[in-house]
Amino acid sequence: MAVATETVAMPKDLRISPLGRVEGDLDLRITLDGNRVSDAWTEASMFRGFEIILKGKDPQAGLIVTPRICGICGGSHLYKAAYALDTAWRTHVPHNATLVRNIAQACETLQSIPRWFYALFAIDLAHKNYAHLPEYDEIVRRFAPFVGTSYERGVTLSGKPVEVYAMFGGQWPHSSFMIPGGVMCAPTLSDVTRSIAILDFWKREWLEGIWLGCSIERWMENKSWADVLAWADENDRQRNSDCGLFLRFALKAGLDRFGQGCGAYLATGTYFDPVLYEHPTVEGRNAALIARSGVYDGAGFHDFDHLNVREDTAHSFYRGSKFLHPWQGETEPIDPADGHKQGKYSWAKSPRYEVPGKGALPLETGPLSRQVVVGRPGAAAHQDFDPLFLDAVKTVGPSVLVRVMARMHEAAKYYQLVRGWLDRLDLHDRFYTKPVEHTEGQGFGSTEAARGALSDWIVLANGKIENYQVVTPTAWNIGPRDSIGTRGPMEQAFIGSTIQDPTDPVEMGHVARSFDSCLVCTVHVYDGKSGRELSQFRVGEGG
Repeated sequence: MAVATETVAMPKDLRISPLGRVEGDLDLRITLDGNRVSDAWTEASMFRGFEIILKGKDPQAGLIVTPRICGICGGSHLYKAAYALDTAWRTHVPHNATLVRNIAQACETLQSIPRWFYALFAIDLAHKNYAHLPEYDEIVRRFAPFVGTSYERGVTLSGKPVEVYAMFGGQWPHSSFMIPGGVMCAPTLSDVTRSIAILDFWKREWLEGIWLGCSIERWMENKSWADVLAWADENDRQRNSDCGLFLRFALKAGLDRFGQGCGAYLATGTYFDPVLYEHPTVEGRNAALIARSGVYDGAGFHDFDHLNVREDTAHSFYRGSKFLHPWQGETEPIDPADGHKQGKYSWAKSPRYEVPGKGALPLETGPLSRQVVVGRPGAAAHQDFDPLFLDAVKTVGPSVLVRVMARMHEAAKYYQLVRGWLDRLDLHDRFYTKPVEHTEGQGFGSTEAARGALSDWIVLANGKIENYQVVTPTAWNIGPRDSIGTRGPMEQAFIGSTIQDPTDPVEMGHVARSFDSCLVCTVHVYDGKSGRELSQFRVGEGG
């Protein structure tokens, strides 16, 4: 494959597995020098073409089609698709509708947190590599797949928050109840009180009772990484909670010493203040956000501007080597066999962000990114300010451990937000304002799905969709090298990791799981000196 000024031959025996999952397939190829990863290529091996499907369709087709992109984040796809059309049609969104959209979106993320931790990430902690650690037997007792005590409770109770989503949205997943101008629901007092009861049960039985071993309020007092470590030893309940056990074990297992990534972060932000986003516009979006948008380049912060987003196709299976903003984006697939001859190796494009003075950078997105961004000083009264993970990145650095803890931290934060929004609903006021369906226009809608920044760009012409581009969190994280040879964030995160057993590289699974790319990973391991393939492995399934 071509990178910058040199050509690297693709291995002849590379196999891409067409497993047909909704989330797509990811292959990872790494090069080893000894037991250290010296290079990595992330290869998305499935093409789906939703942008092509939507071209020429009715403007509202995105509300139906994009939630089918993913069976886990369908509500997030609907959320950003609705706002893309809201901005293109210049709608009015009643306060109740904004609150309901926020509630639904947050509940989808709340269900994802324990489900991801127990069913996808923590099962790797029971790997034989860690049998020598003193906490290993307890890790197996709690986190072993299907039979672990916390696995069973965490996965079972993870479904509670989306019961709330379904009460407002009619179903989950694949609801289409968010529409331009509001939502298609009329919740009753019974719906609201039942939602509160469900969420309080989830908090008591899992979040506080199993994961934290303390109140949400106590956990949220942690403002630095040192605070978190002190919290873990504060008392027996916290020390013996799943969070306390995981922290002790992860530090001894070295999960704080690899998986750093590119060190630059993007959050497009999510959840709106209903008063400030009554008339959604692209220009007014940042100021109305509750969970803020922004870019942290490793040294300082920048305001997020969607006009700085580009998609590079130099190493992607699309025609040419393009570097385009999504409003001008092109999705012209080519035969991968022809693509390989041009140095292309992935169906994912390479999203980049033009950082003033630094050029087009790959940016990590996800829970760690958004928690770094909300550490920026200067939040408005309605916005989240939380310095915890900016401190972690600055003091101990990013890693598998820090990335995992950022995601778990959001359970407490988003629970508190949802409870506040439920209390603010006015059941006597409206939930929808019929919009004017403009035949021409451009729109941008974005949110923070559980796995990171998820955005739609829509262009309308003659009452139809002229162009529709979706940029997902997985694209940001697992996108391939760009036209100047810069690796994607996840490619960078694998480099430098050491593998204890090259016939069973669980460490690569840890890195992949910490990003939670919605993909199946097949690892092809090569010896950097001989070029000999050592073995092939599927390291697990992402949600």
